[in-house]
Amino acid sequence: MTALQILAGPTARARLAERGLRAEDIGLVPAAAGGPKGLILNGLDRLLFGEWLPQGGRTVHLVGASIGAWRMATAALAHRDVATAFAAMAEAYVTQEYDVLPGEKRPRPEGVSQRFGEILAEIFEGREADVLAHPRYRLHIVTSRGHTGLLAREGRVRTPLGYLGAYAANALSRPLLGRFLERVVFSDPRDGLPLKLHDFKTREVHLSRTNLRGALLASCSIPFWLRAQHDLPGAPRGAYWDGGITDYHLHLDYRALQQAQAPLVLYPHFQRQVVPGWLDKALKHRHRTTAFLDNVVLLCPSPEWVATLPGGKLPDRNDFKALDATERRRRWRVAVAQSQRLADEFAALTARDTVQALPL
Repeated sequence: MTALQILAGPTARARLAERGLRAEDIGLVPAAAGGPKGLILNGLDRLLFGEWLPQGGRTVHLVGASIGAWRMATAALAHRDVATAFAAMAEAYVTQEYDVLPGEKRPRPEGVSQRFGEILAEIFEGREADVLAHPRYRLHIVTSRGHTGLLAREGRVRTPLGYLGAYAANALSRPLLGRFLERVVFSDPRDGLPLKLHDFKTREVHLSRTNLRGALLASCSIPFWLRAQHDLPGAPRGAYWDGGITDYHLHLDYRALQQAQAPLVLYPHFQRQVVPGWLDKALKHRHRTTAFLDNVVLLCPSPEWVATLPGGKLPDRNDFKALDATERRRRWRVAVAQSQRLADEFAALTARDTVQALPL
């Protein structure tokens, strides 16, 4: 049984068959939202960003939403000791705990935002300049901004009503979601995002030392679980939420990268489907592959291997409710440890002169 699956769009499959998978061919790495599921990529992240991608000697753009943004910021932060940085990130995620007040069933959003902000501060405070000075990586953090109407500011009544409207609009047409939310990408000022994002209302602003942690917290701020982040420095006014709302799995148009010297997108993912937005999870017809992914190489765990993990599944947010803290931490730590299997199989894959990938 293999743990790692490799899938690719038609352009990427042809290149892999011709010359294998080479670091110098990779120009961009996306990182999806998905909460604890991202832990299963920890071993692969350590190998990719610490050992394999640096062999290519090229600039690589790192694009992330929610936990994906945290993963990519960790890669950009730790160009000297990637393994330690990703181990620390995993442990911080595994051990997070939030107080539940007497008589209530779940933590209050303001408490979760405060504690999660403290976790990010412990890692990134005072080191923002290091992230923005990485010699090879360029970080891009995806957020969802409420730019008009009910979602322009957060409120006890207006936010639920706004998201109800957003859900209905998205069900009719994904572009209609743009009437409620826009994609705001906080990008490394040295190099903008090398993509043409015309699929959805989009704005790009400079990432800076003053807004990096705020953008990260915003990109991880799940509506109703955390508070929105308002009026981030250097960005338009508004309420900023989880980047996964507009871009759950970053199903972006990556084809513009094909004209670059490093034309492929390498996508470590926890599943084979690349779902456009969080509100599209139930809309199965939007889970299909499109031409946007022609030059994408996607790495994901095989279902058979996932079935061998504790509970027979990937870590997920429901574990907070279904398991006590001790058992949840145990299972998640096992998943992180087992993620090394994906890294080992990837290393073997890159040693081949030709690679046969499944159709994405």
